Amino acid sequence: MSLLLLLLALPLLYWQGGVESAPTLKQAGIERLCVPPDQIEAWRKAGFSVIPMTDAELASREKLPTPGIAARAGVASPTRSPWIDANGWQYLRNFARNGAGKYYYDLPAGKAALAAAEAFAYGADAVLKIDTADLEEFGRMLAFLRQLPTDDLPTLADLAVVDDGSPLTGEVMNLLARRNLLFRPVPTPLPQFPINIKLGTKEYPKEAVTDPSLFALKIRRRLTDEKRRLRIYGSEVVICRLTGEAARVRLHLLNYGGREIAGLRIRLRGTYAKGEAFVAGSGRVEPMDYVLTDGATEFSLAKMETYAWIELTAVK
Repeated sequence: MSLLLLLLALPLLYWQGGVESAPTLKQAGIERLCVPPDQIEAWRKAGFSVIPMTDAELASREKLPTPGIAARAGVASPTRSPWIDANGWQYLRNFARNGAGKYYYDLPAGKAALAAAEAFAYGADAVLKIDTADLEEFGRMLAFLRQLPTDDLPTLADLAVVDDGSPLTGEVMNLLARRNLLFRPVPTPLPQFPINIKLGTKEYPKEAVTDPSLFALKIRRRLTDEKRRLRIYGSEVVICRLTGEAARVRLHLLNYGGREIAGLRIRLRGTYAKGEAFVAGSGRVEPMDYVLTDGATEFSLAKMETYAWIELTAVK
């Protein structure tokens, strides 16, 4: 892929500060911006690649929730799984229904790097409004993402969700994504999938979704862990996207918890040679405790902060 196409695939910063802030942005390693149209020439003269964008154009994009762990009143408990706000399911849904969409985030401090990684992992056209305190962190994430190829491989899934466009079906996708039950949104059931979830049927009544944990457990048991393409051990706050073809797979790992994770264990169905792993904040790393067993591949990452990218080649 050309450098130009790679740069176009990276998330963009929407910046309303004047050109006098150019040294701060350059120090953070940020070179491409969306700016108000009347500031285009000034920013170009300052050495930036800029795209004009009005407030109305920004607002015409789909606004996404801030990614991370959400505080939920009345459900605090040491035994409950954390509630994750993540947007991967929306990216998958919109791409299946309408093709590539256009999105934006309006982010509080501390969320720029995660939002940038999330958009990149799903190949999204995303513009970010960020807190100025996050400029350096955002710049570091962009520098990391520039090392990686954009992901043009097809999304891999274990089951299908028949999408009627309703909020309830969207919540099912959100639920499955948070539990790393890999799905594909489809307009009608597809025979290649052992499970096709269609709400409102006898098999999947709408009332079943009122208990999200029980519904997810039902789907997991029906699929069985042995048939899952992907399983994650050691964290409930890492959400994955898996893409690939017969010869190789790519795994995107997004940590929504806001804290470093040590000893994350990954199990992939199929046998793969030890491949490349890149972790934001650490660069290229060696997968640990690499094992091929029972038709599956297992390995660990010593530590992971916000995002990791892994490519593996199938063993012939």
